[in-house]
Amino acid sequence: MDIDTIKQMRKLSQLYAYTSIQMHEAIGREAGLSGTDHKYLGFLIEKGQMTAGELSNLTGLTTGAITGLIDRFEKKKLVKRQFAKDDRRKIIIEPNTERIMALFVPLYKDFRNKSEKLTASFSNKEIKVIETYFLKAIEIMNETTNALRSKRP
Repeated sequence: MDIDTIKQMRKLSQLYAYTSIQMHEAIGREAGLSGTDHKYLGFLIEKGQMTAGELSNLTGLTTGAITGLIDRFEKKKLVKRQFAKDDRRKIIIEPNTERIMALFVPLYKDFRNKSEKLTASFSNKEIKVIETYFLKAIEIMNETTNALRSKRP
């Protein structure tokens, strides 16, 4: 592949990332949250209940920042804290999935419909190529994230 094509793909990838950040920030603001806060709710929806430490490891946020995040979510009744049954010193963060979905489903409805139509416009072969790209790009991003996190004291 020639260098111009690689540069073009890098620029498209960056534009996609920047546009995604802008959209998620707008959706988060509409929901009364920041863009990053609303994405962190996605971790809780996908993974389910977890400790504050687990959420800290997953997001890369400090435990202090996680405390503030959980406080903001709890104030909006999007999560609740509960003591772990086996160790009352450990706090479990339980997402209020129903409330979170009620908040975000209407905000994503148009985007989701358009994205599904776009996906349906590709052949199965094209979908496999796109899927391969995303899976490998995610792997590279995870490797980069892990390498950077391992440098922290």
